[in-house]
Amino acid sequence: MSAANTTTPALSAIETLAQRAGFEVEWQNAHKKMQRVPETTLRILLEKLGLPCGNATQIRQSMAVIDAETTGRKLPPLITAEVDRAIALPVSAAKSGARYRVEMESGEIIDGRFTTPKGEIALLSPISEPGYHTLVINDHRTTLAVAPARCYTLDDAWRALRDSDDDAPPLWGVAAQVYGLRRRGDGGIGDLTALATLATQTARRGGHAVAISPMHAMFTAEPNKFSLYSPSSRLFLNIAHIDFAAVLGAPAARAAIEKAGVAAEYEALEELALIDWPRAMKVRVAILRALFETFSKDTGSPLQKDFAAFVEEGGRPLEDHARFEALQAAQIAEHGDGHWRTWPDALQDPRGKTVAAFAESHRDEVHFYFFTQWLAAKGLMHAQHAARAAGMAVGLVADFAVGCDSAGSHAWSYRDEMLTAVSVGAPPDLFNQAGQSWGLTTFSPRAMRTQGFAAFIDMLRCAFKCAGGIRIDHILGLRRLWLVPEGESAKDGAYLRYPLDDLLRLISLESWRHRAIVVGEDLGTVPPGFTERLQEHGLLGIRALWFERAEQGDGFKPPRDWDGGVTATTTTHDLPTVTGWWRGEDIVWRSKIGQTMSRADGRDAVEVALEERGEDRAHLWRAFQDAEIAPADVDAPDIDNAPVDEALAFVAATPAPLVTYPLEDLLALVEQPNLPGSIDEHPNWRRRLMKPVDELFLDDAFCDRLQAVDDARKRSGQSNNTDS
Repeated sequence: MSAANTTTPALSAIETLAQRAGFEVEWQNAHKKMQRVPETTLRILLEKLGLPCGNATQIRQSMAVIDAETTGRKLPPLITAEVDRAIALPVSAAKSGARYRVEMESGEIIDGRFTTPKGEIALLSPISEPGYHTLVINDHRTTLAVAPARCYTLDDAWRALRDSDDDAPPLWGVAAQVYGLRRRGDGGIGDLTALATLATQTARRGGHAVAISPMHAMFTAEPNKFSLYSPSSRLFLNIAHIDFAAVLGAPAARAAIEKAGVAAEYEALEELALIDWPRAMKVRVAILRALFETFSKDTGSPLQKDFAAFVEEGGRPLEDHARFEALQAAQIAEHGDGHWRTWPDALQDPRGKTVAAFAESHRDEVHFYFFTQWLAAKGLMHAQHAARAAGMAVGLVADFAVGCDSAGSHAWSYRDEMLTAVSVGAPPDLFNQAGQSWGLTTFSPRAMRTQGFAAFIDMLRCAFKCAGGIRIDHILGLRRLWLVPEGESAKDGAYLRYPLDDLLRLISLESWRHRAIVVGEDLGTVPPGFTERLQEHGLLGIRALWFERAEQGDGFKPPRDWDGGVTATTTTHDLPTVTGWWRGEDIVWRSKIGQTMSRADGRDAVEVALEERGEDRAHLWRAFQDAEIAPADVDAPDIDNAPVDEALAFVAATPAPLVTYPLEDLLALVEQPNLPGSIDEHPNWRRRLMKPVDELFLDDAFCDRLQAVDDARKRSGQSNNTDS
């Protein structure tokens, strides 16, 4: 749309409303060209945000709603601030001479009076104590979330571990796809006991973190939906990873397997190289039901009391999730459709009488889902405790997905806080010219403010609860998200801005309250200054080997030129492994699934890509040589002998305070866990390790590689100290 035809009154009004609502009417594409969002797209998206704009009257009314929310006379339910900094309040919220009171979490009371000149922003005196305090003005109460200036950091974790004032040395850890871990008797899916073993054994060899795949709750009644980044809820856990014997004991687990009549199937699933999620989950749910039936009869035991305490602590969110699981199973059984927006209207309201009546008449079923979450939570907490007990400064780093499935329990439970009938995605770029629509939803920024960020805080607390850190997927979403109207092409979307300052402060506050670090996945096209903002707040970015290219030429950055305030890694779950990259396996896979575009010159696109990869192999080997990691007088290895050890050492030599190594690279595997843009063509989220975790640590080659990594990080620390 050209600038010449954007001046009509209707379009100007729509654009004004959209901008006030947080949409970016203009945005820069991957070719650095400015694009203008069509009026039709803006209208649809505004309607989805609850801002009707079909005519001039509706536009005025919607504008008035935004004005009331942003500049109204009432204080918002929550205001964020930083310690030791003056706190700005809305102009209309506090008159000069008005008295205020701050009720601190500690019990201290601060009384004061505003002396702000008329028409200027009212300022509260700085508060030095972090926490959720209460501000009272003229009998109106609001929450003051006063955050530390930065998140809990690796240095803080190290000092707590060592009970000293020393900064952390260069640390390292592993990254694991939990579903892919093997343990004898696991029934075909990696479980939390295998994770605890991995953490303990890694700690004994000098590692201080285990970054794990998302543990979010999936759909018990729809086991075919197993994409880890499209969860049902980010508030609860994936019950697929429960070790049946971990809490109730091996005899109870064996009895449940026999009672469910699935022993043979259970053993057969364990032998598969790829996870068969529907089959495996059917078996696991049958075993869990048998366990629950026996457990329910054992009244008055210490475990029963622990379970009751868990349910009480879970409160309304846990009740909602369990009700959703039971409702969805019933609806699928009766009507074959699991999406809650197709259910009868009365069942779409989690607070309605019909849902309450269903829960009451299906109380055992609801309690079954309480039970599964209890087992999962105890298993994950045990893994974190095992990591810390073995000497890790951090322990588990939980992966925090950017959104959730709009058909899931999170969207149903938090209807008023979530965006509806839109999908989070990405605009067209150099790699995907059609753009991306991920089928995910997330929180509405308007609802965040009007609801006092309650749902966002709940989600943070759940993520931090069982971990020593969190990794926030696509952290650019804290600033803005590309939204696509449901049913529309991914290119027909717009960016919606989010309250970045508020969200960073809440993350910092919860990070300190849980003594856990925060990593933000900031790969891709990052707006200028964004990484610096993250680092100011103590969030670690991520740098992966394949993206760290020299500013001049086609080579790779030397380790010394990598950023310091980040976690470094050889690769991620969405990128090729070192061996796969060296062989060009990712190029072959993209061709298999139709992601390779034909060339205008008629040459075979795959052959050209493999030739270019050959040039990149030479560049990478030269970078290894320049860093004195590979011998200067030795040619690059052939295509079948990837320099995995050199790649690990190269990343270890960077100034990153934490390096995480995927198990796929520590084991020199060829295949990557996930191939973006594919669904069934590539076995995403299904690959399993060939050996059980405990046997990995009996393998001399694997242990030697861990020892080499530990030595390399120690040398990195010595080198940095010498340089400084």
